[in-house]
Amino acid sequence: MKNLIRRAWAFAHTKLFWLLALAFAGGIIFWGGFNTAMEWTNREAFCISCHEMEKNVYVEYRNTIHYQNRTGVRATCPDCHVPKEWGPKMWRKIQASNEVLHKVLGSIDTPEKFNAKRPILAQHEWDRMKANDSQECRNCHNFSYMDYAEQNSRAATRHQVAFSAGQTCIDCHKGIAHTLPPIAQPIGAHKAGEITLPPASAASGSTH
Repeated sequence: MKNLIRRAWAFAHTKLFWLLALAFAGGIIFWGGFNTAMEWTNREAFCISCHEMEKNVYVEYRNTIHYQNRTGVRATCPDCHVPKEWGPKMWRKIQASNEVLHKVLGSIDTPEKFNAKRPILAQHEWDRMKANDSQECRNCHNFSYMDYAEQNSRAATRHQVAFSAGQTCIDCHKGIAHTLPPIAQPIGAHKAGEITLPPASAASGSTH
């Protein structure tokens, strides 16, 4: 036992020990800083820090039940647009670099430019949510937790049909937090001047 203690004491005074200790401490500091930065960019205040968001979609969102309701539970921008799981969250952050690029380029820096791009922007987000099975929606809403007896008859029927058909939230729930652009939809009344966008596979080459 004494020999073991002496060896441990001797190792504690070697360069290797201090290098390992510094690497360990540096790793903790780096990870803490990285995680802090990720959480800082996941705040609503960060999302609306650019006027493209604050003056357009944020204004629309403030007039919806996701912003203010009888329960006081609010779904903020990152709740709906950034997954909580680490892997999907990192992938979403990588995708967001394209949004930063177009912020710099001024692609949607006026209401006119924004509305001209709105159908494509909306379709990109719908395609993303369709592909991940409305992952962000399911942080709060889930077919398995629904009490159909508490829903009105139309909603209860539609949800059970959707569940059986393997549909996801975004298949039906578009335009619940932002103005629905004039894009042809499989449900609901048609809008004047609506357009039909190409399928997701054909539109995947286009950007912001």
